[in-house]
Amino acid sequence: MTTRRNTDVWMWADAVALLDEAERLHRHFFRLTGPREHANWEPPVDLYTRGEAEVLVVVALPGVSAESIELSVEGNELVVRARRELPARASGAVIQRLEIPYGLFERRLALPAGHYELIDRDWQDGCLQLLLATRR
Repeated sequence: MTTRRNTDVWMWADAVALLDEAERLHRHFFRLTGPREHANWEPPVDLYTRGEAEVLVVVALPGVSAESIELSVEGNELVVRARRELPARASGAVIQRLEIPYGLFERRLALPAGHYELIDRDWQDGCLQLLLATRR
């Protein structure tokens, strides 16, 4: 019976240690280190197709101004690039928790085969919605 209890304690201790390490790595990955030349995070993206002619891309970008977003199509990849700044009210504040990534981001999204052009761009509820159509 004693061996079983020791094993349970050991397993829980390892699980807690792994969770602590995962949280430390998360904080390290999203740390604020000043201006960077390279992208340090990627926003989540949804991609929908309508037949073979259209692709709808939704990029979650709360806190990013629509005007600051750079878009390009490079081969069969859509590239979305911008910078997410800390809120002005956070200036000079002591950070207690930082889970939302900040700084330069770039998201490269593979598109289905074809040559695309951007036909519509909409900003709604902190999400960028892009409608791409195949060029004829």
